[in-house]
Amino acid sequence: MDYIFGVMFPNQNKYQYFLANYEVNQGELVICNSPRGLELGKITTLIKEYTLPAEGEEIPFTYIERIASEEDVENFKKNQDECLTILKSVQEQSDNLALGMKITSTEYTLDRNKLIISFLADNRVDFRDLLKVLASMYHCRIELRQIGSRDKAKMIGGLGTCGLPLCCSTFLNEFDGISITMAKNQMLTLNIPKLSGQCGKLICCLKFEDEMYTEAKKDFPRVGLRVKYEDNIYKITSFNIMTKIVRLEGNNTILNLPLSQIEDKILYNYNPNQNRQEKKDNKNKDEKK
Repeated sequence: MDYIFGVMFPNQNKYQYFLANYEVNQGELVICNSPRGLELGKITTLIKEYTLPAEGEEIPFTYIERIASEEDVENFKKNQDECLTILKSVQEQSDNLALGMKITSTEYTLDRNKLIISFLADNRVDFRDLLKVLASMYHCRIELRQIGSRDKAKMIGGLGTCGLPLCCSTFLNEFDGISITMAKNQMLTLNIPKLSGQCGKLICCLKFEDEMYTEAKKDFPRVGLRVKYEDNIYKITSFNIMTKIVRLEGNNTILNLPLSQIEDKILYNYNPNQNRQEKKDNKNKDEKK
């Protein structure tokens, strides 16, 4: 019987699926051959039985190498300790070459065949000279990865404006596009500093709530429509989706009324220019009389 499960690797916050032909336990440490190389990870999803595809068809997942031993864990910790020193050394070499790089992390694969270096930079970096220096120093494959400010926030973590740990460092696996249009759709004040997260980009929760606001706004009249209420004409200037209160302005008066009170009083075909012309015509008739 084959089993499928998700494995989370350090500093990645995104699990990958692997197979095993024997039972393993959730939370157990395993050694897997991931796209980055041989790595130590933890089983983070429930174990499920997996039916192999028909003969001749390719299996879309790889099998774990083995359950992690005490020696594997020791080697992993040793690599982590050494990478702290390597980070400082790589930063020095980058500064010597004036590349404008900010090294954020260095990671060895478990077998030390590859050294993965992540860095921040304002522009694209030609790091070929740095690569040659590092290859001669560490005698292994070197992978240099330029990351963005969101990736940095995901790696470092922190607290959001809500007081909870950052979404990107807890459960977000991929970054979706966030636009200022989403803030406008939610009728938020366009204060960029307040709408920005620890990464300096627009907060991800704008994306989470955008679909709900779009759906909820279908029950509300469009901002700018006129309402005839108690023989006066008012303009809809805003509304609160949560409380279902609509703000009306007109004749130097502001009203905040429940949506249910104005739904049948909305003037969908109201033309303010036509209304002013009618008043002008009535005034001229009165003057002739």
